[in-house]
Amino acid sequence: MAEAVEVEKPAAGAAASGEGKHSCCAHGETGPGYASPLEAMKGPREALIYVTCVYNGSDHAKGKPDYLATVDVDPNSPTYSKVIHRLPVPYVGDELHHSGWNACSSCHGDSATERRYLILPSLLSGRIYVVDTVTDPKAPSLHRVVEPEEIVQNTGLAYPHTSHCLASGDILVSCLGDKDGNAEGNGFLLLDSNFNVKGRWEKPGHSPLFGYDFWYQPRHNTMISTSWGAPAAFSQGFNLDHVANGLYGRHLHVYDWPGGELKQTIDLGNSGLLPLEIRFLHDPSKDSGFVGCALTSNMVRFFKSADGSWSHEVVISVEPLKVKNWILPEMPGLITDFLISLDDRYLYFVNWLHGDVRQYNIEDPSKPVLTGQVWVGGLIQKGSDIVYVQEDGTESQFDVPAVQGKNLRGGPQMIQLSLDGKRLYVTNSLFSVWDKQFYPELVRKGSHMLQIDVDAENGGLNLNPNFFVDFGSEPDGPALAHEMRYPGGDCTSDIWI
Repeated sequence: MAEAVEVEKPAAGAAASGEGKHSCCAHGETGPGYASPLEAMKGPREALIYVTCVYNGSDHAKGKPDYLATVDVDPNSPTYSKVIHRLPVPYVGDELHHSGWNACSSCHGDSATERRYLILPSLLSGRIYVVDTVTDPKAPSLHRVVEPEEIVQNTGLAYPHTSHCLASGDILVSCLGDKDGNAEGNGFLLLDSNFNVKGRWEKPGHSPLFGYDFWYQPRHNTMISTSWGAPAAFSQGFNLDHVANGLYGRHLHVYDWPGGELKQTIDLGNSGLLPLEIRFLHDPSKDSGFVGCALTSNMVRFFKSADGSWSHEVVISVEPLKVKNWILPEMPGLITDFLISLDDRYLYFVNWLHGDVRQYNIEDPSKPVLTGQVWVGGLIQKGSDIVYVQEDGTESQFDVPAVQGKNLRGGPQMIQLSLDGKRLYVTNSLFSVWDKQFYPELVRKGSHMLQIDVDAENGGLNLNPNFFVDFGSEPDGPALAHEMRYPGGDCTSDIWI
């Protein structure tokens, strides 16, 4: 793995991104994160994990704010597998969703930079919370609130989603629409290192068709973003007619990095409906990565072609299952999250509706090989009214084990992998409105967090029977648990340059 290098100084967009005027990797000293993905794999075992928890839309906890839970994941601790702290945010109705850091391994060379603040965008309210995780890692505290009025006034942006730190010290946040929920207003918010609004990152007139996730690969001067849909549509629940009416995306948007110029729009077609999470390979020299297309349940590989443009191919397809007693005659797997191990050897993804977690060997990225699979929920588990019909007409359901005497609710949704690649953590809430639509029991009884043991040598997944965090027994009522972050960073927040 090559050592970190300074990003080439751009001729355009430097003032917007901050990359051109300062690179924190120029000092040659030790800062946050790790020098390379392989070095990160040697990091300490995780002892704590932060989980965004949602009460928005809850019938049990009306008037209660969402919160950040601290979960003990140290097997030698007396509070192992327990929530040990809850940080409620000061407002109600935020829908805490994804999160990111103020600094990551892109700033490893800057000893003056510290991975201290966790950035918590609120998908529905447009508010962004900044949480101090260093003063007391077990009990994080609120540092600052970036109010939606400030963001809208300066940028016109709303519905913030993905947050990534930049090597400049700035923070980039994708926003999915304008304040009225129109996708046409989406783009990228730039915050400075003190969390002041600097403006938009992309050049005027270079906003994507739809917004969602993004990842940048500086050695290839490229950032690529994905497409969920118009907030006015998805915030009301999923409606298949909205897909037909063009309110959901199927495109990747390729930007010059760090200049902010939209260079290419890739139409994934009907095989790439609702492309959500996107990851480049961790090796910063690689010009390839993956995107999970939720509705069509395809994993798409993107890569740079000989002429410098970007191409794509479907490399994994999860076939829909023929079912009875459901809203449609066929059920997609619904790939809603995936990640790549730090050594770029394995790819993991979830099928939120079918209920399985999969592991693929991607040492040849164009030909993934299934090496592990485990069912940890889903709509077709035994005891459900829904059955799937096999080719010979036999009706079947999936065996889903109980953990510590608890039946598993919902389906696997967000995942996070330990640095060494040996433990995979799983939560099961997607988005409160969609949870209520597809898994009403999840909203009534709350979600949970699981841990899957990973065979990182030969491949294989096994559910850990000793780990179960029940967010259904929270003090203020059942909560919906979503994204997870370790204090020291992880494979879905750190980018190497």
